[in-house]
Amino acid sequence: MRSAGCAVNDFADRKFDKHVTRTKNRVLTSGKISPKEALIVAMVCAAMAFGLVLFLNALTIRLSFLAVVIAALYPLFKRFFAIPQLVLGVAFSFGIPMAFAAVVGEVPPLAWMIFAANLCWVLAYDTAYAMVDKQDDLKLGLKTSAIAFGGKAALMVVIFHALFLFLMAGVLMWIKAGAAGWLGLLLAVGLCTVQVPWLYSGQSVQYFRAFLFNNWVGMAVFLGLAVDAWL
Repeated sequence: MRSAGCAVNDFADRKFDKHVTRTKNRVLTSGKISPKEALIVAMVCAAMAFGLVLFLNALTIRLSFLAVVIAALYPLFKRFFAIPQLVLGVAFSFGIPMAFAAVVGEVPPLAWMIFAANLCWVLAYDTAYAMVDKQDDLKLGLKTSAIAFGGKAALMVVIFHALFLFLMAGVLMWIKAGAAGWLGLLLAVGLCTVQVPWLYSGQSVQYFRAFLFNNWVGMAVFLGLAVDAWL
């Protein structure tokens, strides 16, 4: 579904991407593949994902339809919604209630706490991502959180990271996590803190560096939880 979403997003943005320095060489914008090919990729990936969902229970299947709608509509929100990263966060987080539905047959409050934590994390790293393209997006008339927050964009990334970490601490308390889980979260705190000077640097290359560094944030939380479960 992530691949399908990326294909739909690149299809929707193909006329904008050619005017943005970072995206002008994407395969669709540069003409390496056609719009028709991008849509075929999206449909094939979505069909494969739906084929997998059909092996799960009815609740998960129902949630999958909503997930597809959100993923398909996200690219359009950049045209009129001030903070489209919020919609992206919902799309990226929707696998969480689906996973709970598939495994335990319901979506308990814990699932929504993890959903909220992940939503805050997406708002953090994708605002840093949007900061990279802010000037190009302003010229094109697109909406992003970096534009909506203006000079407070870096501060908002820090706040969203803090909310993410706070909510994940709540999750660890809820599941009575052991030392490994807390160690992973503590490492994530350090990895988020490292990004602060990059966010305030005023340099696009540093904003992008902060965005990419969130791979390590996610890895720290994941490994902490995985080791904790294994032990």
